[in-house]
Parts: sequence; structure tokens; C-alpha cells
Amino acid sequence: LDADSLPYVEALYRRYREDPNSVDESWRRYFARLGGNGDGALAPPVAPIRRSIFAGGCRSAATVDPDVMASARRAGRADRVAQLVHAYRMRGHLYARLDPLGLHEPPARHFPLEEFGLDEGDLDVTFTAGGLRGTLRELIELLEETYCRTIGVEIGHLDQDAEAQQWLIERMERTRNRPELSRASYLHLLTKLTDAEIFERFLHTKFVGAKRFSLEGAESLIPLVEFLIYRCAKGGVDEVVIGMAHRGRLNVLANVLEKPVEEIFAEFADEDAERFLGRGDVKYHLGYAHNRDVGGRTVHLSLTYNPSHLEFVDPVVVGRVRAKQDRYGDAERRQVLPLLIHGDAAFAGQGIVAELLNMSGLEGFTVGGTVHVIVNNQIGFTTEPNEARSSHYPTDVAKMLQVPIFHVNGEDPEAVVQVVRLAVDFRNAFQREAIIDLWCYRRHGHNEGDEPSYTQPVMYRRIKDRPTVREQFVRRLVELGVVTEAEANALAEQRRARLEQHLQHFREAERSWSDVEENEIYRYTPISRTGAVWVGYRGGPDAEVPDVPTRLPAARLEALMQEATRLPDDFHLHPKLRRLFEARRAMGRGERPFDWGGAEIAAYASLLSEGVPLRLTGQDVRRGTFSHRHAYVFDVESGRPFSPLTNVVRPPARLDIYNSPLSEQSVVGYEFGYSRDMPMGLVMWEAQFGDFANGAQVIIDQFITSVEDKWHRLSGIVLLLPHGFEGQGPEHSSARLERWLQLCAEDNIQVVNLTTPAQIFHALRRQVLRPWRKPLIVMSPKSLLRHPRAVSSREELATGEFRHTIGDPRFEGPDAADPAGVRRVLLCSGKIYYELEARREQLGRDDVAIVRLEQLYPLREAPLRAALAPFAAARQFYWVQEEPRNQGAWTYVWTTFTERRLLPGPLHAISRHASASPATGSHASHKLEQEQIIAAAFDPALEGSFVTSNR
Repeated sequence: LDADSLPYVEALYRRYREDPNSVDESWRRYFARLGGNGDGALAPPVAPIRRSIFAGGCRSAATVDPDVMASARRAGRADRVAQLVHAYRMRGHLYARLDPLGLHEPPARHFPLEEFGLDEGDLDVTFTAGGLRGTLRELIELLEETYCRTIGVEIGHLDQDAEAQQWLIERMERTRNRPELSRASYLHLLTKLTDAEIFERFLHTKFVGAKRFSLEGAESLIPLVEFLIYRCAKGGVDEVVIGMAHRGRLNVLANVLEKPVEEIFAEFADEDAERFLGRGDVKYHLGYAHNRDVGGRTVHLSLTYNPSHLEFVDPVVVGRVRAKQDRYGDAERRQVLPLLIHGDAAFAGQGIVAELLNMSGLEGFTVGGTVHVIVNNQIGFTTEPNEARSSHYPTDVAKMLQVPIFHVNGEDPEAVVQVVRLAVDFRNAFQREAIIDLWCYRRHGHNEGDEPSYTQPVMYRRIKDRPTVREQFVRRLVELGVVTEAEANALAEQRRARLEQHLQHFREAERSWSDVEENEIYRYTPISRTGAVWVGYRGGPDAEVPDVPTRLPAARLEALMQEATRLPDDFHLHPKLRRLFEARRAMGRGERPFDWGGAEIAAYASLLSEGVPLRLTGQDVRRGTFSHRHAYVFDVESGRPFSPLTNVVRPPARLDIYNSPLSEQSVVGYEFGYSRDMPMGLVMWEAQFGDFANGAQVIIDQFITSVEDKWHRLSGIVLLLPHGFEGQGPEHSSARLERWLQLCAEDNIQVVNLTTPAQIFHALRRQVLRPWRKPLIVMSPKSLLRHPRAVSSREELATGEFRHTIGDPRFEGPDAADPAGVRRVLLCSGKIYYELEARREQLGRDDVAIVRLEQLYPLREAPLRAALAPFAAARQFYWVQEEPRNQGAWTYVWTTFTERRLLPGPLHAISRHASASPATGSHASHKLEQEQIIAAAFDPALEGSFVTSNR
């Protein structure tokens, strides 16, 4: 026995004392001689214990059984071999040959035997370690081939899931990470590599100098995606939704989604100057959808449109997948797969990736696992990895999840196939993400007009004369006897000739296929596995789509409010919420007016009862940031959640209300994607405060407000943005109304700032019942949620409708004041109306009228003119807003009113001074500013600098 054996022998001895039968018979004999009787009692030491219960000096080596000594030595070496096996499994990826350029060569010595207390004499000894059996030489050979060849696998971070880790180990070591491929599979691999290479070279020579963001150097992406789709189809997937940035996008469109290459050629030719005036997008941002036959199974493939903002399409894709799964009733999340193709610099550098990974396992956002593919060019534009990330791999951010990360050398197509199989099978088995890091390079610069050797001269010297992936693979197949070089060349010539034929056809054709009727873009219905899901929905101008009734009979309202507050008999409701629920039942009976929360719940209940799917996400939406919604309640004894709205759900409706992670960008992108594939539903996101929506500005600018103009697609997403100046500081006052209005054009979105519960009731119902699908931006209230005047009668919900402009009720009805005496008209939007109304009552002024613009965009002239008509004698018109002059609706209102000549005289503004920040952080200052605004609205002598003239 040597010192290194002591911990092992001590452990055996402790087991022996607890149960003699738990150790080998030779050890039982040895321990019996030490005096231990196996009854659990500590045996008295035979000598004073120094370092161990087997301290030196207690017996001479001559008294120890030689068999026992040999057994201990074998056990010690087996333990060291087990450590070596573990090292290969956990750290072997660090020694894999991943970089096709050889710029990052792994160390020559992987795991030296001496570091594990082993030597050359142990190589031919048979060991059993880590579930493997063989000589040490055989074990090392197996482990080297599995973990250190051209595939490197990271599973060490799966320390919380031994089952998944062991599943991967067994799958990889059983095959040595080498796929068994038939001749047909080899030929399919060669064909896809050939297609990828020939396509890029063809574009390079036929459209010289045109940007295409070539895939050259990473051609293995095409067979990777191709084999992934085949593997998914084999596992039961019916749809694959793809998101990717611009590099290689045209190649994927042509060779995976089978987009007609004539259309791609037309986009390069770009000869129709009239067709895309003011609209459309560049060719390498466009999407496409296609039903493909994959091994006898029809699979719907969809590439999502994407701006240049790289990773921001990721949550959009995953949201689309969730909507499809929900629509199909795919509760197991197996029929639709999201595939995201990233760049290495973007995956590591853009925080939205981490946000999306964090969402992947949450109940409201899971899709059963996304497959991520990183096209690792080892460069970002001109930035090298050591300048772009602090981590070893671009994929290290994914280690937050218990999922494998597969690194693979893109010049080994067979290894690419193997990692595809592992990734897809892992996703299917564990319903989690899988990450593939495809190491490759970029043969040209960032685009085809760039000179990369300015900044990476060493890299591009290696790239310049490097044979292509296809050329190297052809040599491999010739060695295997799969094809001859002549056959491979014939295949390449055949694929090139096919492209020539398509180009000739494009040049000779009349191109009538490219002429699109003007209104066709608004009726575009992308194909789907279950049919044209967008049939019956419209975009285009607001005026072309008539309004629809949104009222609900009083008896129906009463029944819905009763059901929407009914709880299980054993549910223990919070005492304060019992009063709230009783109040809502009284609203339904017409015994008290509806407040905002009651009207919102009534809208949800009515739609759910009519079969409309409803989805609401955001931070704290189940209760509501301002404790007004309580769509879910929680048992005060058990904490069990329950939504009374489930009482009114009627198929095909579904109720999905989820609190989201503390993120705006990824969640808004997700909900936008969801709305793209759930046009029949009410899809909403609520900001904790409306100001926080600017955390999703890329999604807002590049997707929500421009999706129709750029890509001819529609969305009915609703954003609820709490807005209003109540003295809560710069970040809790403004939902940046001015930014939304600056984004308005061509009836692309709807922007409302509502003042009554009846208005939110009708607005939400209108959003679904009207077939016009445009995003709805709601400046939703905070203080008005409980304002005693911000209420609506049951009759307003039962017989009313949405009102674009609300005239002054003081001059309506039998007791109305005389509108002829009005000299001053105040126009406003949102909660400031109630402050103006209260001051007018206080002053007893009948010469001032107050008109509310409820829908700012699209602004309908007829309701506005009707609201202003009674005040024909007025000559003073003021726009009153809480926001600073350079913010809020003022610039938009003045421009619109002036251009359309909506007023008989000039319009002036009463507002806070122009400011770089939306609001003061002092509550006292807020009150003073608010008072000055309200006072100036009624007293010309106090206007001062609070009035801006725009003659």
C-alpha cells in the first residue's frame, strides 16, 4: 500500500464497518485481521493514528496479504484512469481541431499520463472506468477520437443534470462521434456542398460588385441545415421557422427553402424603379416560406424577414413558433421547431441572445427547445475575437442553461452531420436548447466590396489559396471510393448549367411574375401547414376598412362579470380582493360604474367567450403594476394561482397571461412574433411603466412600425404603456408619445391616449373584431385607474362604440351650456382632461370648451370636425399637454392640424418648457409646473412662456 491508496482504502474500511458484504472478500479478510467486526463500531487502532487509520508503523509490509496489496494498487490506478476519462469528457473540447485555418492550434499534448499518476507501463493494462472497459491504450484512442478530433463538446456545465450528461456521453462514445453514412447520404452531402459553392461563385461572376454577404468559407452551413431538417422531419416535426442575419441568407433561400432563383436574380437586377418607391427592403433581409417534401413528409419551411440588427429577429422567430404550437394544440411542443442561425460576434456581443436563452425554460415562453447554429467566421466585420468577447468561445453565454454546446470544424462535413444528429436528438429527448458552433471562415470581406487584408493580413493569406470545403470533401470521397473526381466535376457542371438556364430564362421572360397589384400586398397570405391563416384580414389604409360593432348587451355583461369573478369553493381569497370582486359584479349589474380594471376584464371575458385567443405578457401583468387588474388571484393559505377568466373560455379561445422576465427587448420581440402567427387573437404586452418600452426600441423601429412597409406583413400586437405625469420622476412619467407619433405614416400603427373605461373596452374589442390588423399603441393610465371621474356606465359598454374624438359633454344634452358663447377651445389627450375639467368647474367658465383626441393616429377628420362644430364662434385654440414642448403630441398635432387646415385660426401650445428629460424628479416642482399649465390654459394673463405661438 502506498500513500496515494489511503483515501480509497479508508473509504472501503468505513463501508466494511457498516456492512461487511459491501466490499470484496479479500478486503473482508484483511479488515477482519485489523480487528473490525463489521458491527458498525469503530475498531480500536493498533497503533497511534497519525495521518490515517492505517498509519505507518502499525504493521510491517510482510504481514499484509500480497493479493490485497495488488488489489489496492489496481484500485488506485483504476481511480486515476477514471479521472483521465472524466478529463477527456469535460475538457477534451479544448484540444479538438476546430479551426479550419489552424490559427488556433490546440496543445500537442492533451492529457499527459504522468499528470494522472500513470505511465507507459499502464497502457496495455485493462481497466474498467467511467462505464468503459479496455486497455488504457484503447480507452485513450476512443476518447481522443470522440472528444479531440474535429468535434468538441461542452457538457461539463451540465452539472445539475447527470441524466442529460450521461445520455450525451453514451451517444457520443458509442459512435466515437462518427456518423454511419450510406452512399446516398454521402452523395447528398456532396450535392448540397456543391450547390452552396456554385451558387456563390455564380452570383460573384454574374452580378459583379453586388453585395450578397457570401457564405464562402462556411458552405457547410447548407448541408448542416439540410440534414437538420431531415432529422427533424424524421422525429415528427411539421414546420421549421428559421431566423438568421444576412451572411449566407441568399444561399439558404435558394438551396434550402428553394426560393426560385429567378426571383433572386430579379432582386439583383433591380430594374423596376417604380415598384418599390418608399417601401420594401434589400434582398438579403427578405424572407420566404415554402412547403418541401423531405423524405416523403411535407415540411413547411419559413425564413423570417430580418433587419440589419442581427440577433433581434431571434425572439420574433421563437414567438412565431409558440403561436403556431398554440394554434395547432401542440402541447408537447414537438411539431414546430425554431432554428436560429447566428454570427459568432453577434451571439457573444448582443444581450438579446442572453435574454432569449433566459426565457427558454419559462412556462409562458418555452417552445420545447431551439436549435442554435453559430456560423463562426472567427471575426466580426474587422474585429477579432480577443476584441469582441471576454470568453473562450462565442457560445459561453449559453452555459447559463443545462444544454450541450457542440463545436465542429466546418471543413469536416461528416462531423457536421454527427453534431446535427446529436443536437436534434437532444432537443427531442429533453425539450431544451441545443447549440452548434460551426467553425469556419469568411473568404471575402464583410461584404464583397470590402478588403479584409487591411486588418487581418495573416488570416487572409491563409484563406487566399485554401481549397474549398467541397474540394477537400471530394478528395475524401474519392479516397473512400464513393465517387470519382470526374463524377464530382460533372455534378458541379450540372448545377452550374442549371443556374445558367434560370438566368437565361429570367433575362428572356417578360417578368410578368414580378408585377404586383397595389392592393395585393395588403392581402398577402403566407402559406401555412394548416392553410392560409391570414385569409380575411387586411392592412392598407384605415379608411378602406369599415368599423364594426363592439357593444355588448347589458344582460351579457352582467353574466360575464359574474363568471369572471367566480372562484372555486375551496379558494381562500384575500379580504381586500373580495371587495374588489363584489364591486365588479355590481358593475355588471349596472349598480355602479365601470372603472378601468373592470372594463378591461369585461373586454377580455367577452372575447374569450366568443372564442378569441387572448395572450398578455409583461412584468407583473397577472396582478398589474398598479394593482388594478387581478386577472390572477392567489389563495392566501396555499399560494395557489387561479384566473376566474378561465370560467368564460370557449373553444377555440385560450387564455395565456404570464408574468415575463425583467426584459423589454426580447419579450416585445417575442410577442410581436406571436402576433404574426395568431392574427385571430388579442396579443398584448404591457410595460411596467410606459417609459420602459424604449428598452425595446429596435423591435419597435425595425419590426412593429415598419413590418408592413418593408416586408408586406401585418401584426395586430397591442402595447399597453402606462403614461401620465404624476410626479414620479423622469423614468415613470412619459411613454414617449412623441416617438410613436414620429413613427406614424401610411396608417402603419394606431396610437391612442384614452380617458374612459368604456374607451379601453371598445378599443380592445375593436382590435380583434375589425379585420384590419395594425399594431395598437395604448397610452394607458396610472392615476385614472382609480380616478372618481374616470368611470363609465354599463350603458356606455352595452350601447356605445369607440370614439376617436370626444366632444365637450358640458355643451351636450338638455342642461347644456350655450356653445355659442365659447371663445376658447382647449384640445388635449389623456389624463390632463380631468384636471382641466376640474379647474373649469372651479372657475365656472362656460366660455371655454375642452375637446379630447382619443385616437391621435390615424387621425380621423370627421369626428374631430363634428366635435369642434358647435364652437364656430371660437377663435382661440390651444393644445394643452403635460409633456415638455419638444415632447408629447404637440409637434405632430400642430403639423397635422396646419397641413389639413382643421381649425379656423392658429393653434398654440400650453406645455412644460422644452427639456432634455421628460419630467422633474421633485414632486413639489411637479405640482408647481402642473399648476402653471392648468392656470395658463384658462387665463391669458398667466400664459407667459407656457404658450407657444405657431403662426
